[in-house]
Amino acid sequence: FAPERAQESHLRLLSQVIFPSLAPVVMRRSEAGIYPQAVDLFFDEPKMELRVATDKIIDSSGQLLGFVKIVHDRSREIELLRSKTEFIAVASHQLRTPLTSLHWALESLAKQNLEASEKELVNTGLEASVKLLKIVNDLLDVSKIEEGRFGYQFENVNIISFIEEIIKSMKDFAKQFGIKIYFQKPTEPSIALSVDPQKLSMVVSNLLDNAIRYNVPNGEVTVAVERVKNQSYIKISVKDTGIGIPADELNKLFSKFFRAENATKFYPEGLGLGLYIVKNIIKRHGGQIWVESEINRGSTFYFTLPTDPKLIPPKEIVYGEE
Repeated sequence: FAPERAQESHLRLLSQVIFPSLAPVVMRRSEAGIYPQAVDLFFDEPKMELRVATDKIIDSSGQLLGFVKIVHDRSREIELLRSKTEFIAVASHQLRTPLTSLHWALESLAKQNLEASEKELVNTGLEASVKLLKIVNDLLDVSKIEEGRFGYQFENVNIISFIEEIIKSMKDFAKQFGIKIYFQKPTEPSIALSVDPQKLSMVVSNLLDNAIRYNVPNGEVTVAVERVKNQSYIKISVKDTGIGIPADELNKLFSKFFRAENATKFYPEGLGLGLYIVKNIIKRHGGQIWVESEINRGSTFYFTLPTDPKLIPPKEIVYGEE
């Protein structure tokens, strides 16, 4: 089959499966050069999502005979997921309006001249409303991500001053836990990147929040920025001296609704959506995210961002369970 036949309408889809680089949108699911290879292909006309696995055919002497491709049409699965996501979005949206009204009412009440016991009761309700609103907002964010309508707006920022501002905004929160935050800047004063400031702020704030919340008393958090050698990327790390993550749970950490067992005991609240959202934002920026951790010694979250805007994916895609 010759690639030039890809323009023939009756062969277009087949050619794009055989040669994935011809497809409108391609997402690699495996490491380059290592078999089996897996890619997701996305089509608009007709609306379709295919997962294509490619493996080598090798004879008993180790000679390469050819390749085999397995094509899995995931369109129906995606449609079912979309229906579930729409339900969550509608339910969350319906919950957010009364919750916001309740939060405002409690906030106004907390400012009144109340008895000590009454003030304590109102503050308890206020804290609960904040937690509930965060859960609802996380659910809404996940539904927007999975529908491909999270709404990214890219612009050029100086990533060093950008991160510095977020760290400053988190210092009062860190003080509540007795945690000190340090920022290791690169030697260059400015590194310009194309990012969505609001979305990337969610990433850094979430990683800092976790690094503070799951730390030990008088612990430390260190944020570092550096260029990746010989690549058009920068690497940002958030290192803590906290409780760590069990080794057998690291590969599930960025999954939806997953929380490490020791984290659940340490801080019972939370749905396990934060890192799933973080991963999707980083992937949409053309970067990667991973973690290294040791129990009772702490964790370091790393993520990369491209310095070349051409490396940013052209289309919003959900990065689910890989």
